[in-house]
Amino acid sequence: MMFWILIAALTAAATLAVLVPLSRNRQPAGAAASKADEAVYREQLETVDRDLKRGLIEPEAAEAARTEIARRLLSASERQTQTVEKSERSLQNKIAIGLAIVFLPAATFGLYIFLGSPDQPDQPLSARLEGPAQGQSVDVLVARVERHLAENPEDGQGWAVIAPVYMTIGQPESSARAYANALRIVGPNADWLTDMGEALTIANQGLVTADARKAFDQAVSLQPEAVKPRFFLALALGQEGRTDEAVAAWEQLLEGEDETQAWVGAARAQLAELQGTAPPVANRPGPTEEDIAVTSDMTAEDRQTMIQGMVSGLAERLSAEGGSVDEWNQLMRAYMVLGEKQKAETALNDALAAYAENPDDLSLIKDAADQLGLTGS
Repeated sequence: MMFWILIAALTAAATLAVLVPLSRNRQPAGAAASKADEAVYREQLETVDRDLKRGLIEPEAAEAARTEIARRLLSASERQTQTVEKSERSLQNKIAIGLAIVFLPAATFGLYIFLGSPDQPDQPLSARLEGPAQGQSVDVLVARVERHLAENPEDGQGWAVIAPVYMTIGQPESSARAYANALRIVGPNADWLTDMGEALTIANQGLVTADARKAFDQAVSLQPEAVKPRFFLALALGQEGRTDEAVAAWEQLLEGEDETQAWVGAARAQLAELQGTAPPVANRPGPTEEDIAVTSDMTAEDRQTMIQGMVSGLAERLSAEGGSVDEWNQLMRAYMVLGEKQKAETALNDALAAYAENPDDLSLIKDAADQLGLTGS
């Protein structure tokens, strides 16, 4: 009972804290002040009329002065009327506030007793983690596994279970760490090594880092014919500028493969760039919407890696060497297709600076930016 008395008292106190300040009669100026203002403004009107008759001011100036003084006079009159009305409503407001203070907490308490569950215990996170997994959100399920791993850090299979979930919810760094723990505890596994390398690559915006390459190399040593790690290793060779080795790696990867496989198109595009039968990545204007649509059959991670690599190459070249208006516009469009508006804004600002002395080209860049919904700074 004491608990409910305290709840009622707190509710009443909260109600008072809101209603009492509102009940105060806040008048910016009293009735006497408003009357004094009116007298001053009327005197000013008479002064203007006298000066006009004596020829001290022009008729236009007199009319303007009368208009302004009349506006102020009307404002003072309205303030006086509002003061009187507030005074008349004061008693009614106090009665209404009193009723609210008494009945609002009582009504709230009654509704909670009738509609709520006062006897139902709360459900802290620990209780939800102990409940059945079915029907729980991904966040709760992840929390359950994380708690288990905190208590059992040497559960390699547990780390392997949560690693792909981290990738699904957009946490590639956590995924890579989870795979690393699973591999440390359980031992080498080609699939885990490949997925760890992929997570590291995605976490680094499509760049195959040294740690990612090491993971792919270990995966290939375990499964020499595995496609996915070899794909990333060929990509890494191209990123490192080892063109001949990259060409050989892509050719070996594509040899005898089914052309309907989703990754084949991306691999052939990389090979064509390296062989010079297509514009090199650094010299291409960036992926068009059609380029991106062609990769629709690829996995989301592979598609993102391929596209971001192309866009990064274009951005680096434009930043270092400059480029045409079309290339700058293409870079902005590519960033928007990738959902990276902030980078598109940065590209716009760089383009505007590059063509600041060329009004015609500057106009073309601004037109393209307007179509993309970019503003620049």
